[in-house]
Amino acid sequence: MAAAGTVYLMYHELEAEGRAPTHGDPGYVRYVVASDDFERQMEWLSRGGWRGKSLTHALGAAGPQEIVLTFDDGCETDLTIAAPILKRHNFTATFYVTVGYIGKPGYLSAAQVRDLCNLGFDVGCHSMTHAYLAGLPISQLSDEVAFAKIRLQQITGRRVDHFSCPGGRCDWRVVRMATDAGYLSLATSRAAINRPSTNAFALGRVAVMRNTTLENFQRLCRGEGLWRLQARDLASSAAKRILGNSRYDRVRASLLNH
Repeated sequence: MAAAGTVYLMYHELEAEGRAPTHGDPGYVRYVVASDDFERQMEWLSRGGWRGKSLTHALGAAGPQEIVLTFDDGCETDLTIAAPILKRHNFTATFYVTVGYIGKPGYLSAAQVRDLCNLGFDVGCHSMTHAYLAGLPISQLSDEVAFAKIRLQQITGRRVDHFSCPGGRCDWRVVRMATDAGYLSLATSRAAINRPSTNAFALGRVAVMRNTTLENFQRLCRGEGLWRLQARDLASSAAKRILGNSRYDRVRASLLNH
């Protein structure tokens, strides 16, 4: 258990036998966790007395031995695979939905998004089109953050209080836009433990990857060894500043392909 803080885990798509991921490029597939691995991870948490919580609960009253479970993008496996496993262990979670993906092949339909809400899960916003937000023109940034919130609330019929940044790309303008739009939190992809003093608009999350072993998963939940991930984050952030988003992604994709 992480001392005096809570680890927020970040998942994406889950892999099921006979079902191809929504994207096939190596940069995406490395975030696709096998459904069997996910089930083993949730089983370990449950047997160890951990409580899987949503962001709404964590911001309100996080307690000891709690882990916050989040999912980005809004893949249909959120409902078809993750939700039944979570319910079986009496866990909840926050599912960040990319609004423009709703209804596309491999992603949640509008009805399925509402089903997640009706099951008691948080539905948050992961932007309108999954664009990298840092540096966008203000009008486009408004569409990605503020209008996406309005649209998602129209679909769910409920408040949408939480936002996560695609690719973890964030700057002060994104934070200001999210605040002005009425969100209560903003989650990044920065590997960090969230403590009571952590700014709700700078929440850290730890990615669970395709190659994350159960042993490493246990260490992540306890907040152990995060300095390695933080060092990688610093190097990645520096590269993004130097190269820019497009060149950074091309270099990253080339390295992953090799």
